[in-house]
Amino acid sequence: MQAYLFVHFKEKRTPDGEQVYFGVSKDGFMWEEVNDGNPVLWSYYGDKGVRDFTIARTKEGKFVILATDLSLSYGMLNQYHHSWDEIGRNGSKCLVLWESDDLIHWSEQRMIKLGDEDFGCLWAPDIIYDKRNDDYVIHWSSSHSSNNYGEKGIYYSRTKDFVHFTKAELLYQKEDSGVIDSAMYEEDGKYYLFLKSEKNPERIILMESENITGPFKKIEDFDQSMESLLEGQYEAPTAVKLEDGKWCLFLDFYGVSAEEQGYVPFIADQISNGKFIRSDQSFKFPYGFKHGTILQISMDEYERLKSYKKKPSEY
Repeated sequence: MQAYLFVHFKEKRTPDGEQVYFGVSKDGFMWEEVNDGNPVLWSYYGDKGVRDFTIARTKEGKFVILATDLSLSYGMLNQYHHSWDEIGRNGSKCLVLWESDDLIHWSEQRMIKLGDEDFGCLWAPDIIYDKRNDDYVIHWSSSHSSNNYGEKGIYYSRTKDFVHFTKAELLYQKEDSGVIDSAMYEEDGKYYLFLKSEKNPERIILMESENITGPFKKIEDFDQSMESLLEGQYEAPTAVKLEDGKWCLFLDFYGVSAEEQGYVPFIADQISNGKFIRSDQSFKFPYGFKHGTILQISMDEYERLKSYKKKPSEY
């Protein structure tokens, strides 16, 4: 029997919201808070806030968390002068990384510089293992000097050890809009890339490829699954394969106040057919939560996390 871990942040106006939070579930629908709803990890470097998490279990059994290095609580009124454009151009060129062997004890925070002077801020990383190359592909969204820091594209870097990284390359760029919040999964030897299209339409889209770095083509049937959703209300797709073999896609609904924000689940038999059915009624989380990633965990890991407690003096 498997359980699930959701690594996320909270959309609060105070710095404690932009830290690392854990939620756990036995079925992927009914969720419980970890550490009494308090942060599990705290960012002290870079912007001193973290958002848009991904978590992966390596083939050696190590856990890796990557995050956007950004604090709106500290920075939006300070160094970014209340400007999303300034964040996009001049935000952090680093991602934040933590590692663990057991989900309880974590390494010291590391800043991973994957962007050079041509990149804007690095947003929303995701990790996928490439079994053909026996390495990991980290992908994220950025603006770039090549189009004067205009529409964002998805870039990637490879690593075998999360210490050494290849030079960033373009993974995907949409002709008629920016794309952000990439999340990639393998199914039956093909690769599926969920993205938030920033216009035309301003919704989540789904791409497919024979190769982990593309080229990608759009799955039109997925657009039909999304057409009932209001544009400009959903972002940060993340998916997990449930124990019954179905896929659960979570979309972050941000069309409400910050305290109410959180994910909405959609169920599909397969990613490849693009047919996802909304399933709100079977889903519950103890508080509003934001952009993260779900990881399958064992019941032993679930029990350890359920009993996990951290004092403020231990951050």
